[in-house]
Amino acid sequence: MNYDEAMNMSKVEFGQMPPQSFLLGLLSAFDNRFQAAADNYFKDITWKQFFAIICINLFKEAPTLNDLSDVMGSSHQNVKQILLKLEQKGFVTMVPDQKDKRKQRIHLTVKCMKFCQENDNQSPNSADIIGQIFEGVDEKSLITTIETIMHMERNLSKL
Repeated sequence: MNYDEAMNMSKVEFGQMPPQSFLLGLLSAFDNRFQAAADNYFKDITWKQFFAIICINLFKEAPTLNDLSDVMGSSHQNVKQILLKLEQKGFVTMVPDQKDKRKQRIHLTVKCMKFCQENDNQSPNSADIIGQIFEGVDEKSLITTIETIMHMERNLSKL
């Protein structure tokens, strides 16, 4: 089944389920399709590994495993596995915290920075691909979607 057939099928089934259930299913299916496409795009690392790198870059100082797990919305164990693979590939190092040796700080390596720079310089780069994904989506719809998902996220954290 191709994408158009799946979407047509979804439109038929949408009337038979509450929109909340449909949206959750749609988000899950999109996540799976996006991850598969992104995994094909990056040659050296997976999408989840690249997402970890993006999240590490969000911090002003090198994050701890717990900090990164919170931002990524994933378990400590899952993030640790991602980091171990990135460490094996030479993309990150984990260094004991200066103040609390029980904590490890995650640092991006020169190899990782070079990889990110090369990604930015290649065509199409990840920004081009993101632009294609959001083609035709107006800013108002995008902001509404962001607000909806952030509201869902707050509700989820209460469970």
